[in-house]
Amino acid sequence: MDGFEMKTVFENIGLKEVGVALLDLAMPRRCVVCGGRLMLRERFICLECLADLPLTYYWQLSHNPMADKFNARVQADLDKAFQANDPVPAEPYAYATALFFYNSESGYKKICQHLKYHAGIASGRYFASKLGRFMARSELYGDVDVVIPVPLHWTRRRSRGYNQAEIIARELAAALGASLRTDVLVRARRTRTQTRMSVSSKADNVSGAFVVRNHCPEAHHVLLVDDTFTTGSTLNACRGALRRDLPASVRISVATLAFVVV
Repeated sequence: MDGFEMKTVFENIGLKEVGVALLDLAMPRRCVVCGGRLMLRERFICLECLADLPLTYYWQLSHNPMADKFNARVQADLDKAFQANDPVPAEPYAYATALFFYNSESGYKKICQHLKYHAGIASGRYFASKLGRFMARSELYGDVDVVIPVPLHWTRRRSRGYNQAEIIARELAAALGASLRTDVLVRARRTRTQTRMSVSSKADNVSGAFVVRNHCPEAHHVLLVDDTFTTGSTLNACRGALRRDLPASVRISVATLAFVVV
């Protein structure tokens, strides 16, 4: 490559990209999904894996498999309250969305694993911002005014150093122009890891685990945020805690990076 060609190359890329290219020589960046080496302008995921990212498009649908699963849990709680002769106020339908699907065989599960277990905060922000942009264009989430991440127990947060749900929630709140409230919910007791639990065991594990620490009287449409949605037990436990504090007219919807197909 002669001097003219070299000058043309560097005119087409910025100083930041030059720095990235030099760092890649010493410590190549890898795709979080396939592990392949990233090209200069690829971020966290290669173009091939990005093209195949199994988007849910649930942000466009008020009724979808994720929302149906979550609302079925809500209805089960309402039925129990009715059978116990407790007051059962009308519950607004909860919207639910995720950026992408994955199952146990899919490499896309590494996106959430990278955020949760490998301090992949930057990649978590990257994928959460994608979801945020989709949700910001949806009529379903246009009135969201409060975003609340699922809290970690203080001991787990101290050992991990961050809350992965809060990383995602911060990006969604920014995209939706909503308030991020990390002070509303607290995890009152440490729960066991739910990876290999049955559906009923997951519900029992998080039952009563969350309490409201501070009120959010300004809320009209609350968005609860977590990293993944499998059975919806954790998010529903959070919803139950919030519902005891919020008027029945307040809609409580949910969003996650991934919807796990089981």
